Amino acid sequence: MDPHLLRTYVTVARLASFSGAARELGYTQSAVSQHIAALEADLGLPLLTRRPVAPTPAGERLLEHAGALLLRIDAARADLDRFAAAPRATLTVAASPLALHPRVLAALPATGVTLRALDRDRVPAAVATGEADAGLVDGVAAPSDPLRLPDVAPLAATRVAEEPLAVVLPAGHPLAGRSGLRLTDLVDARWLDAPAAGVALDRLRAVHGGPAGRGFRTALRYEGADPRAVVALSAAGHGLALLPHPVTEGVPGAVAVPLVSPRLVHRTELLLPTAPAGQAERGGRLGEFTHRLRG
Repeated sequence: MDPHLLRTYVTVARLASFSGAARELGYTQSAVSQHIAALEADLGLPLLTRRPVAPTPAGERLLEHAGALLLRIDAARADLDRFAAAPRATLTVAASPLALHPRVLAALPATGVTLRALDRDRVPAAVATGEADAGLVDGVAAPSDPLRLPDVAPLAATRVAEEPLAVVLPAGHPLAGRSGLRLTDLVDARWLDAPAAGVALDRLRAVHGGPAGRGFRTALRYEGADPRAVVALSAAGHGLALLPHPVTEGVPGAVAVPLVSPRLVHRTELLLPTAPAGQAERGGRLGEFTHRLRG
């Protein structure tokens, strides 16, 4: 299966347009049509209807594979490029919002740094494909357990920090005076769903959901990346939130009660491409950053 043809197919399916895909990819519309026809001939199945442009059932199934296939190809190319690459004078770090631990910020070089905020799921791919030199990703795990990350490429993960978790409530909430809270007692509560800036509710359902994974009802969904906004929303009565304890402090009207069961922590990890065998210690801004972070 030719990856160039596959990439063209994915673009046409995403845009639902041959002409739109031609503009985005820099091809003529005729070339895009030829790519799709060649891929369909190779697989022996129609992948797209033409009017309207939409994936067939076989095309839908191919799309389920295509993203992972193209990502692995891009990651392989970036990995091989690193064999000949000299240390870079600049540094690009991809980070999920809650991964910006004070220790991380203190380790960043004073100049030549680009810090790119991404969703948690996108950070490993950014490092694997060379979009970022390093990644910082966060998540919930049992104490000392590594995060479960997608298998996108050979990446080295190193623990940067582990912090206790707290449930954020309005000061007048009946549970605000507790010394600790258990998730099992909060399954039926109303929650804020903040996938980027807090612990996503689907993660809570996976850890301690009700029957068939239900529970942790969404009262309000916040699609921003500022955890302080999540705390403020909780203080205003829009739902409970689960956050690393340090980011919950100093917001008027909010109370943070430690999570005592199950035993979970907020973990931050540094992601780096696996160094080629025999390659010297990383230099440049990346070497400076990792040395400070691990020191």
